[in-house]
Amino acid sequence: MNGYNTLTERLQIRFPVIQAGMAGGATTPALVAAVSNAGGLGTLGAGYMSPQYIKEAIQKIKSLTDKPFAVNLFVPEAQVDVPCVQEPIQTQLASIRKRLHMAGGQEAGASEAVFDYDAYQRSFEEQLSVVIQEKVPVFSFTFGVPSPEIMHQLKSNGIVVIGTATHVKEAQILVAAGVDLVVAQGSEAGGHRGTFHGACEDSLVGTIALVPLIADHVSVPVIAAGGIMDGRGMAAAMALGAQGVQLGTAFLACEESGAHEAYKAAVLSSNERSTIVTRTFSGKLARGIVNDFIRQLQPHAEHVPPYPIMNQLTRDIRQEAARQSNPEYLSLWAGQAARLGRRTTAHDVVEKLIHRWQEVVHQMK
Repeated sequence: MNGYNTLTERLQIRFPVIQAGMAGGATTPALVAAVSNAGGLGTLGAGYMSPQYIKEAIQKIKSLTDKPFAVNLFVPEAQVDVPCVQEPIQTQLASIRKRLHMAGGQEAGASEAVFDYDAYQRSFEEQLSVVIQEKVPVFSFTFGVPSPEIMHQLKSNGIVVIGTATHVKEAQILVAAGVDLVVAQGSEAGGHRGTFHGACEDSLVGTIALVPLIADHVSVPVIAAGGIMDGRGMAAAMALGAQGVQLGTAFLACEESGAHEAYKAAVLSSNERSTIVTRTFSGKLARGIVNDFIRQLQPHAEHVPPYPIMNQLTRDIRQEAARQSNPEYLSLWAGQAARLGRRTTAHDVVEKLIHRWQEVVHQMK
Protein backbone atom coordinates (compact mmCIF):
# COMPACT_ATOMS: atom_id res chain seq x y z
CA MET A 1 0.00 0.00 0.00
CA ASN A 2 1.66 3.25 -1.15
CA GLY A 3 -1.20 5.63 -0.39
CA TYR A 4 -1.83 6.54 -4.01
CA ASN A 5 -4.87 8.83 -4.24
CA THR A 6 -5.98 12.15 -5.71
CA LEU A 7 -3.63 14.05 -3.40
CA THR A 8 -0.50 12.07 -4.22
CA GLU A 9 -1.36 12.24 -7.92
CA ARG A 10 -1.87 16.00 -7.77
CA LEU A 11 1.37 16.58 -5.86
CA GLN A 12 3.31 13.88 -7.73
CA ILE A 13 4.58 12.33 -4.50
CA ARG A 14 4.81 8.69 -3.39
CA PHE A 15 3.28 9.01 0.08
CA PRO A 16 0.50 11.35 1.31
CA VAL A 17 2.81 13.04 3.80
CA ILE A 18 3.63 16.75 3.93
CA GLN A 19 6.24 18.37 6.13
CA ALA A 20 4.78 21.60 7.47
CA GLY A 21 6.24 24.91 6.36
CA MET A 22 7.55 26.06 9.71
CA ALA A 23 8.96 29.57 9.38
CA GLY A 24 11.85 30.73 11.51
CA GLY A 25 14.69 28.54 10.31
CA ALA A 26 13.65 24.96 11.08
CA THR A 27 12.94 24.06 7.46
CA THR A 28 16.44 24.04 6.02
CA PRO A 29 16.98 23.04 2.38
CA ALA A 30 18.44 19.78 3.73
CA LEU A 31 15.24 19.00 5.66
CA VAL A 32 12.95 19.90 2.76
CA ALA A 33 14.96 17.79 0.31
CA ALA A 34 15.21 14.85 2.72
CA VAL A 35 11.43 14.67 3.15
CA SER A 36 10.85 14.90 -0.59
CA ASN A 37 13.52 12.27 -1.29
CA ALA A 38 11.80 9.99 1.23
CA GLY A 39 8.58 10.16 -0.78
CA GLY A 40 6.74 12.98 0.96
CA LEU A 41 6.47 16.69 0.22
CA GLY A 42 9.08 18.86 1.91
CA THR A 43 8.14 22.50 2.51
CA LEU A 44 10.35 25.56 2.90
CA GLY A 45 8.86 27.82 5.58
CA ALA A 46 9.80 31.11 3.94
CA GLY A 47 7.48 33.55 5.70
CA TYR A 48 10.33 35.49 7.35
CA MET A 49 12.90 35.09 4.56
CA SER A 50 14.07 37.82 2.21
CA PRO A 51 13.39 37.22 -1.50
CA GLN A 52 17.11 36.68 -2.15
CA TYR A 53 17.38 34.13 0.65
CA ILE A 54 14.30 32.33 -0.65
CA LYS A 55 15.87 32.13 -4.10
CA GLU A 56 19.11 30.72 -2.70
CA ALA A 57 17.24 28.20 -0.55
CA ILE A 58 15.11 27.03 -3.49
CA GLN A 59 18.18 26.57 -5.64
CA LYS A 60 19.86 24.59 -2.86
CA ILE A 61 16.79 22.36 -2.52
CA LYS A 62 16.84 21.74 -6.27
CA SER A 63 20.48 20.70 -6.00
CA LEU A 64 19.55 18.13 -3.33
CA THR A 65 16.41 16.62 -4.86
CA ASP A 66 14.63 16.25 -8.17
CA LYS A 67 11.35 15.56 -6.36
CA PRO A 68 8.48 18.03 -5.85
CA PHE A 69 8.63 20.39 -2.88
CA ALA A 70 6.66 23.38 -1.61
CA VAL A 71 7.30 26.91 -0.39
CA ASN A 72 5.05 28.35 2.32
CA LEU A 73 4.39 32.08 2.77
CA PHE A 74 2.20 34.28 4.98
CA VAL A 75 -0.55 36.15 3.14
CA PRO A 76 -0.63 39.73 4.48
CA GLU A 77 -3.72 40.42 6.50
CA ALA A 78 -5.88 43.51 6.32
CA GLN A 79 -4.04 46.63 7.38
CA VAL A 80 -4.30 47.44 11.05
CA ASP A 81 -3.70 50.74 12.80
CA VAL A 82 -0.32 50.74 14.49
CA PRO A 83 -1.27 51.11 18.15
CA CYS A 84 0.58 52.75 20.98
CA VAL A 85 2.28 50.02 22.95
CA GLN A 86 0.56 50.06 26.30
CA GLU A 87 2.49 50.43 29.52
CA PRO A 88 2.19 46.82 30.80
CA ILE A 89 3.77 45.50 27.60
CA GLN A 90 6.49 48.19 27.58
CA THR A 91 7.36 47.33 31.14
CA GLN A 92 7.46 43.58 30.68
CA LEU A 93 9.55 43.70 27.50
CA ALA A 94 11.98 46.14 29.09
CA SER A 95 12.29 43.81 32.08
CA ILE A 96 13.07 40.85 29.83
CA ARG A 97 15.68 42.82 27.86
CA LYS A 98 17.34 43.79 31.13
CA ARG A 99 17.34 40.17 32.26
CA LEU A 100 19.05 39.18 29.02
CA HIS A 101 21.59 42.03 29.46
CA MET A 102 20.59 43.52 26.13
CA ALA A 103 22.34 46.75 25.25
CA GLY A 104 20.47 49.25 23.12
CA GLY A 105 17.16 47.39 23.32
CA GLN A 106 13.85 49.23 23.35
CA GLU A 107 13.47 50.82 26.74
CA ALA A 108 10.33 51.02 28.85
CA GLY A 109 8.51 54.22 27.94
CA ALA A 110 8.61 53.77 24.17
CA SER A 111 5.09 54.65 23.12
CA GLU A 112 4.67 53.16 19.68
CA ALA A 113 5.80 50.50 17.27
CA VAL A 114 7.16 51.48 13.88
CA PHE A 115 5.57 49.39 11.14
CA ASP A 116 5.34 49.98 7.40
CA TYR A 117 2.34 48.04 6.08
CA ASP A 118 3.07 48.91 2.46
CA ALA A 119 6.57 47.47 2.81
CA TYR A 120 5.03 44.37 4.41
CA GLN A 121 2.75 43.92 1.39
CA ARG A 122 5.59 44.54 -1.06
CA SER A 123 7.74 41.99 0.72
CA PHE A 124 5.09 39.30 0.22
CA GLU A 125 4.75 40.19 -3.45
CA GLU A 126 8.52 40.01 -3.91
CA GLN A 127 8.69 36.67 -2.07
CA LEU A 128 5.92 35.28 -4.24
CA SER A 129 7.63 36.54 -7.38
CA VAL A 130 10.63 34.35 -6.54
CA VAL A 131 8.38 31.31 -6.05
CA ILE A 132 6.91 31.85 -9.51
CA GLN A 133 10.21 32.67 -11.21
CA GLU A 134 11.88 29.58 -9.76
CA LYS A 135 8.97 27.40 -10.92
CA VAL A 136 8.37 25.90 -7.47
CA PRO A 137 5.97 22.94 -7.93
CA VAL A 138 3.76 23.66 -4.90
CA PHE A 139 2.85 26.87 -3.08
CA SER A 140 1.19 26.76 0.34
CA PHE A 141 0.01 29.69 2.41
CA THR A 142 -1.59 30.65 5.68
CA PHE A 143 -3.13 33.68 7.46
CA GLY A 144 -5.45 34.62 4.60
CA VAL A 145 -6.37 34.20 0.94
CA PRO A 146 -4.31 35.46 -2.02
CA SER A 147 -6.02 37.86 -4.39
CA PRO A 148 -7.65 36.55 -7.59
CA GLU A 149 -4.75 38.10 -9.53
CA ILE A 150 -2.20 36.16 -7.51
CA MET A 151 -4.18 32.93 -7.79
CA HIS A 152 -4.29 33.41 -11.56
CA GLN A 153 -0.52 33.92 -11.66
CA LEU A 154 0.08 30.74 -9.69
CA LYS A 155 -2.32 28.63 -11.71
CA SER A 156 -1.09 29.93 -15.07
CA ASN A 157 2.40 28.84 -14.07
CA GLY A 158 1.23 25.32 -13.22
CA ILE A 159 1.79 25.69 -9.48
CA VAL A 160 -0.33 23.55 -7.15
CA VAL A 161 -1.85 25.72 -4.40
CA ILE A 162 -2.54 24.64 -0.80
CA GLY A 163 -4.44 26.82 1.71
CA THR A 164 -4.94 26.50 5.47
CA ALA A 165 -8.35 26.41 7.19
CA THR A 166 -9.32 26.14 10.85
CA HIS A 167 -13.07 25.70 10.27
CA VAL A 168 -15.50 24.76 7.49
CA LYS A 169 -16.30 28.30 6.34
CA GLU A 170 -12.63 29.04 5.79
CA ALA A 171 -12.23 25.83 3.79
CA GLN A 172 -15.15 26.84 1.58
CA ILE A 173 -13.68 30.31 1.05
CA LEU A 174 -10.36 28.76 0.03
CA VAL A 175 -11.99 26.38 -2.44
CA ALA A 176 -14.00 29.24 -3.94
CA ALA A 177 -10.73 31.13 -4.36
CA GLY A 178 -9.30 28.22 -6.36
CA VAL A 179 -6.99 26.26 -4.07
CA ASP A 180 -6.20 22.68 -5.08
CA LEU A 181 -5.96 21.26 -1.56
CA VAL A 182 -6.97 22.37 1.94
CA VAL A 183 -5.05 21.82 5.17
CA ALA A 184 -7.47 21.26 8.07
CA GLN A 185 -5.46 22.70 10.98
CA GLY A 186 -6.70 21.24 14.24
CA SER A 187 -6.25 23.03 17.55
CA GLU A 188 -3.55 20.53 18.60
CA ALA A 189 -1.17 21.92 15.97
CA GLY A 190 1.96 23.76 17.00
CA GLY A 191 2.76 27.25 15.79
CA HIS A 192 0.49 29.98 14.54
CA ARG A 193 -3.19 29.45 13.93
CA GLY A 194 -4.15 29.93 10.29
CA THR A 195 -7.52 31.51 11.13
CA PHE A 196 -8.48 34.33 8.76
CA HIS A 197 -12.30 34.39 9.02
CA GLY A 198 -13.66 35.15 12.48
CA ALA A 199 -11.93 35.11 15.83
CA CYS A 200 -9.09 32.67 16.46
CA GLU A 201 -10.51 31.87 19.89
CA ASP A 202 -13.71 30.62 18.23
CA SER A 203 -11.80 28.41 15.79
CA LEU A 204 -9.93 26.05 18.11
CA VAL A 205 -11.51 22.90 16.72
CA GLY A 206 -9.73 19.60 17.38
CA THR A 207 -8.37 17.60 14.45
CA ILE A 208 -10.69 14.62 14.95
CA ALA A 209 -13.76 16.87 14.74
CA LEU A 210 -12.40 19.21 12.06
CA VAL A 211 -11.20 16.76 9.39
CA PRO A 212 -14.51 14.99 8.65
CA LEU A 213 -16.42 18.27 8.82
CA ILE A 214 -14.22 19.91 6.21
CA ALA A 215 -14.00 16.73 4.11
CA ASP A 216 -17.80 16.64 3.94
CA HIS A 217 -18.08 20.26 2.82
CA VAL A 218 -15.41 20.73 0.15
CA SER A 219 -14.69 19.09 -3.19
CA VAL A 220 -10.88 19.10 -2.98
CA PRO A 221 -8.54 16.75 -1.06
CA VAL A 222 -8.14 17.53 2.63
CA ILE A 223 -4.84 17.35 4.51
CA ALA A 224 -5.08 16.74 8.26
CA ALA A 225 -2.75 18.70 10.56
CA GLY A 226 -2.49 18.94 14.32
CA GLY A 227 -1.34 16.32 16.82
CA ILE A 228 -0.20 13.82 14.16
CA MET A 229 3.23 12.40 15.01
CA ASP A 230 3.18 8.78 13.84
CA GLY A 231 1.38 6.19 11.72
CA ARG A 232 -1.44 5.78 14.23
CA GLY A 233 -2.37 9.43 13.89
CA MET A 234 -2.05 9.18 10.13
CA ALA A 235 -4.37 6.17 9.97
CA ALA A 236 -6.94 7.94 12.14
CA ALA A 237 -6.84 11.08 10.00
CA MET A 238 -7.21 9.12 6.77
CA ALA A 239 -10.11 7.15 8.23
CA LEU A 240 -11.83 10.46 9.00
CA GLY A 241 -11.68 11.60 5.40
CA ALA A 242 -8.26 13.18 4.93
CA GLN A 243 -6.29 12.19 1.84
CA GLY A 244 -3.00 13.18 3.44
CA VAL A 245 -1.36 14.41 6.64
CA GLN A 246 0.87 17.35 7.49
CA LEU A 247 3.43 17.05 10.28
CA GLY A 248 5.56 19.81 11.74
CA THR A 249 6.60 19.01 15.30
CA ALA A 250 7.63 15.48 14.27
CA PHE A 251 10.41 16.99 12.14
CA LEU A 252 11.66 19.62 14.59
CA ALA A 253 14.27 17.44 16.30
CA CYS A 254 15.54 15.85 13.10
CA GLU A 255 19.23 16.08 12.22
CA GLU A 256 18.39 18.20 9.19
CA SER A 257 16.21 20.64 11.14
CA GLY A 258 17.54 24.15 11.60
CA ALA A 259 15.76 24.57 14.94
CA HIS A 260 18.04 25.83 17.72
CA GLU A 261 19.44 23.04 19.88
CA ALA A 262 17.77 24.58 22.94
CA TYR A 263 14.48 24.47 21.03
CA LYS A 264 14.98 20.82 20.09
CA ALA A 265 15.77 19.93 23.70
CA ALA A 266 12.64 21.71 24.92
CA VAL A 267 10.47 19.81 22.43
CA LEU A 268 11.96 16.45 23.38
CA SER A 269 11.54 17.08 27.11
CA SER A 270 7.96 18.37 26.83
CA ASN A 271 4.74 16.51 27.57
CA GLU A 272 1.10 16.83 26.56
CA ARG A 273 0.52 19.53 29.19
CA SER A 274 3.51 21.67 28.22
CA THR A 275 1.94 23.83 25.53
CA ILE A 276 -0.43 26.76 25.55
CA VAL A 277 -2.18 28.81 22.89
CA THR A 278 -0.94 32.38 23.31
CA ARG A 279 -0.57 35.74 21.57
CA THR A 280 2.34 36.89 23.69
CA PHE A 281 5.20 36.39 21.24
CA SER A 282 3.69 37.65 18.01
CA GLY A 283 0.24 39.11 18.58
CA LYS A 284 -1.31 36.16 16.74
CA LEU A 285 -2.64 33.07 18.49
CA ALA A 286 -0.07 30.27 18.39
CA ARG A 287 0.63 27.04 20.29
CA GLY A 288 3.99 26.74 21.99
CA ILE A 289 5.78 25.35 25.02
CA VAL A 290 5.28 27.49 28.12
CA ASN A 291 8.43 29.28 29.24
CA ASP A 292 9.34 32.37 31.27
CA PHE A 293 8.50 34.78 28.46
CA ILE A 294 4.95 33.45 28.21
CA ARG A 295 4.55 33.31 31.99
CA GLN A 296 5.59 36.95 32.26
CA LEU A 297 3.48 38.29 29.37
CA GLN A 298 0.37 36.08 29.58
CA PRO A 299 -1.22 38.02 32.49
CA HIS A 300 -1.07 41.08 30.21
CA ALA A 301 -2.34 39.34 27.05
CA GLU A 302 -5.23 41.78 26.64
CA HIS A 303 -2.70 44.57 26.06
CA VAL A 304 -0.61 42.72 23.45
CA PRO A 305 -0.74 44.57 20.10
CA PRO A 306 -1.80 42.58 17.03
CA TYR A 307 0.37 40.66 14.58
CA PRO A 308 2.73 41.60 13.03
CA ILE A 309 3.31 44.50 15.44
CA MET A 310 4.05 42.35 18.50
CA ASN A 311 6.15 40.00 16.40
CA GLN A 312 8.34 42.95 15.44
CA LEU A 313 8.58 44.18 19.03
CA THR A 314 9.80 40.81 20.34
CA ARG A 315 12.18 39.91 17.50
CA ASP A 316 15.29 41.28 19.20
CA ILE A 317 14.46 39.32 22.37
CA ARG A 318 14.07 36.07 20.48
CA GLN A 319 17.28 36.66 18.57
CA GLU A 320 19.24 37.42 21.73
CA ALA A 321 17.77 34.37 23.48
CA ALA A 322 18.98 32.24 20.57
CA ARG A 323 22.47 33.73 20.84
CA GLN A 324 22.48 32.91 24.55
CA SER A 325 20.93 29.43 24.00
CA ASN A 326 18.26 30.45 26.49
CA PRO A 327 14.99 28.59 25.78
CA GLU A 328 13.08 30.64 28.35
CA TYR A 329 12.80 33.53 25.87
CA LEU A 330 12.56 31.65 22.58
CA SER A 331 9.24 31.05 20.83
CA LEU A 332 9.09 27.26 21.24
CA TRP A 333 6.25 26.44 18.83
CA ALA A 334 5.17 22.81 19.21
CA GLY A 335 2.06 20.66 19.01
CA GLN A 336 0.33 18.83 21.85
CA ALA A 337 1.87 15.47 20.93
CA ALA A 338 5.44 16.76 20.95
CA ARG A 339 6.60 14.17 23.48
CA LEU A 340 6.34 11.57 20.69
CA GLY A 341 9.18 13.33 18.89
CA ARG A 342 12.71 11.94 18.75
CA ARG A 343 16.17 12.70 17.47
CA THR A 344 16.55 10.98 14.11
CA THR A 345 16.68 11.78 10.41
CA ALA A 346 13.84 13.13 8.30
CA HIS A 347 14.01 10.02 6.11
CA ASP A 348 13.57 7.86 9.21
CA VAL A 349 10.53 9.89 10.33
CA VAL A 350 8.83 9.36 6.97
CA GLU A 351 9.84 5.70 6.73
CA LYS A 352 8.58 4.80 10.21
CA LEU A 353 5.44 6.88 9.73
CA ILE A 354 4.49 5.00 6.58
CA HIS A 355 5.43 1.59 7.99
CA ARG A 356 3.32 2.09 11.12
CA TRP A 357 0.42 3.52 9.08
CA GLN A 358 0.43 0.46 6.86
CA GLU A 359 0.50 -1.82 9.91
CA VAL A 360 -2.48 -0.06 11.50
CA VAL A 361 -4.52 -0.15 8.28
CA HIS A 362 -3.74 -3.85 7.88
CA GLN A 363 -4.83 -4.56 11.46
CA MET A 364 -8.12 -2.76 10.85
CA LYS A 365 -9.07 -4.95 7.90
